Amino acid sequence: MTIHLYSYFRSSASYRVRIALNLKGQSYDTVPVHLLNNGGEQFAPAFSALNPQSLVPVMEEDGRHITQSLAMLEYLEERFPTPALLPAGLLDRAHVREISLAIACDIHPLNNLRVLRMLKQELGVSDEVKQKWIQHWVKLGFAALEQQLAASPQRGRFCFGDTPTMADCCLVPQIFNARRFEVDMTPYPTLAAIDEACGQLKAFQLAQPSAQPDAA
Repeated sequence: MTIHLYSYFRSSASYRVRIALNLKGQSYDTVPVHLLNNGGEQFAPAFSALNPQSLVPVMEEDGRHITQSLAMLEYLEERFPTPALLPAGLLDRAHVREISLAIACDIHPLNNLRVLRMLKQELGVSDEVKQKWIQHWVKLGFAALEQQLAASPQRGRFCFGDTPTMADCCLVPQIFNARRFEVDMTPYPTLAAIDEACGQLKAFQLAQPSAQPDAA
């Protein structure tokens, strides 16, 4: 069955899933959903019927839809077990998941488009204050991740060992966002080194926002 990924090229959550699909060697069709055009195509009735949250990505296979990026990564891990995105040991799997969730649940949501729109349109904050908001939460999260990963005996070239895992699928898009919003990566050498190692792999290169059919 063909996998369809409803995606926006700059969406961090979509980026995660693209990386995972590439690492798994799975082909997929991209269905662009532009989050800015016409007030946001994610709010169109046809898309809201797929995901009432009006968020990307949505992954479709065999007529079924999955609407959360981490659920998609878990699905892909179970559907296509090799190459694995999670290590074998239970505690090691929990470790990779905790890194993934720290990014996907604690850092990313505070800088999501709908949060930034609320700050700007409803609360009337300036662009400067919005930028400070973004940088504050990214720096706070990255400082904790840097400390954790720098001290981790399980870390290799990647977040866990010498092959990429679910954690790397989450980290790389968040670093892309950080750089987009002018976060200085100098205080996070471990994170930057992992990002550099990931960037040497074709699976990550093909998932980059600039490589997407809807990139603008």
